[in-house]
Amino acid sequence: MIILDSTVVNVALPAIQDSLRFPQAALAWVVNAYLISFGGLLLLAGRLGDLLGRRRVFLAGLLLFTIASALCGAAQSQGTLVAARLLQGVGGALTSSVILGMIVTMFTEPRERARAIGVFGFVASAGGSIGLLAGGALTSAINWHWIFFINIPIGIATLVVALRVIEADRGIGFSGGADILGAALITASLMLGVYAIIKVPGHGWGSRQTLLLGGTSAALMVAFVLRQLRAASPLMPLRVLRSRNVAGANVVQLLMASAMYGVFFLGPLYLQRVLAMNAIGIGLAFLPATVGVGAVSLGLYEPLATRFGARATLRAGLVGIAVALLMFARVPVHGSYFSAVLPAMVLVGLGAGLAWPSLLALAMSGATPRDSGLASGLVNTAQQVGGAFGLAVLATLSASRSAALIAAGSPRVEALTRGYHLAFTVGAGAIALAIVIAMVVTRTRPAATGEPSELEGLQAPGAAGAAGVAA
Repeated sequence: MIILDSTVVNVALPAIQDSLRFPQAALAWVVNAYLISFGGLLLLAGRLGDLLGRRRVFLAGLLLFTIASALCGAAQSQGTLVAARLLQGVGGALTSSVILGMIVTMFTEPRERARAIGVFGFVASAGGSIGLLAGGALTSAINWHWIFFINIPIGIATLVVALRVIEADRGIGFSGGADILGAALITASLMLGVYAIIKVPGHGWGSRQTLLLGGTSAALMVAFVLRQLRAASPLMPLRVLRSRNVAGANVVQLLMASAMYGVFFLGPLYLQRVLAMNAIGIGLAFLPATVGVGAVSLGLYEPLATRFGARATLRAGLVGIAVALLMFARVPVHGSYFSAVLPAMVLVGLGAGLAWPSLLALAMSGATPRDSGLASGLVNTAQQVGGAFGLAVLATLSASRSAALIAAGSPRVEALTRGYHLAFTVGAGAIALAIVIAMVVTRTRPAATGEPSELEGLQAPGAAGAAGVAA
C-alpha cells in the first residue's frame, strides 16, 4: 500500500491539477509534501520502534496512514490535499521504518529469514507494478479521489490481521531520558536535505537557496553526530555503524537508489518523448522490470542467498544492474521497445531482485534486538535520500546535456536521447562504485575484533546475547 501510493499519485497529477486548479509551480507539493515528511522521519520512527515497541509504532503508523488517505481522497482544496499528504508521509514513515526490524526479530532461522526478506521484496515490487497501472485505471474509470480511497479497505484489513498475528513486543523504554534534542536535529536535517534536493531541478545546484538549505542540513547533521557522541542515552547509538556490513550496505543502498530512481524517472520520458508511447503503454513497458524484481525476490533469492551468502548475491545483482544501465545508455533514437528496451528491463528486474534483498539482509546484520528498528529506519533513509539525490543529479545532467545539443542545432529527439544516455552512463558509474564498496567493505568472515560475521548473524541469538541478524 505504501509503495503503491508513492507511484500511483504521479499518474493522477494532471487530473488533480485540473480538479483543484493547482498552479503548475504548486502542483509538485502534492508529491513533495509526502516525500519530505516520509524521508525526514524514517530514522526517528525506526528508533521509536525500539523504544516504544515495533508493533505499537507499526499499528499507529498504519492507522494514521489510513486516516490521512481518507482525508486526501475527500480533499476539495489545494491546502487540504497538501496537508493530508504531509500527514500521510508521517504515517508511512512510522509504518515502513519498523517492518524490517520486525522481520529479523520474528524470523531467527536462516532459511526462514531469507525467505521472509524475499517475500518482502516481492510485495514491494508488486506495489510498484500495481501503482503504475492502477493510477491511470482508477483516474480514468472513476476519478483521482479513488487513488486514495482505495487505501482505506486495505488499511483496515491490515490493521485487523496485524492485531491478530503480530505478537506484541516491549520496547527498551526511555531509560536514561529521551534524546529530544537529537530527535529534533536529525529530523530537521533530513527534512531540509530532502527539500533542498527535490528543489534542485528548479533552482540549480549552485543557487543561493540550494547552498543555504544544503549547508544548513549538513550543519544540523554534524550537530546530531556530536550530540550522539556525548548523550547519555543517544537517539542513534553510533555503535550500529561499526559493523562493516551495516555501514557498507547503507552506502551501497544510497548509490543503488541514486541510479535506480533515475531509471524509473528518465525511462518513461524516453518511452514517451522518443518512442511516442502513451501512459498505459509505459506502465506495461516497465512490468518486465517490476515483475522480474518480484519473481527473483520470491523464487530465487532465498536458495541463492542460503547457498552463496548475501554478499555474493549482492555483487551479482549489482553487476546485472550496471550492465542494464549501460544498455539503456545505448538506446537508439529510432528503435523499437522490444529490441532496444525490453532486454535492459528484464536485466534490471533480475539484478534488482537479487541486490535489493541482499542489501536489506546486510544492512540488518549488525543490529541487535535493541537496535533493529533503528537499523531498519537507517536503510530506508539511505534509500530515500539516495533516490532523491540521484534523481536530482541525473535529471539535471540529462536536461543540461539536451539543452546544449538543441542550442547547437541538433534535432530535439536526438538531443533528448543523448541527454538520457549521459544520465544512464553516470548511473552505471554509481553502480560500479557500489560494486567496489560491496567487495571491499562488506565481509563474510568474522573480524578479529569479534564483529559478527554474515554466517554468525544467521544464527538465532544465544544465551550469551549474540544477536547477529544477517540473512
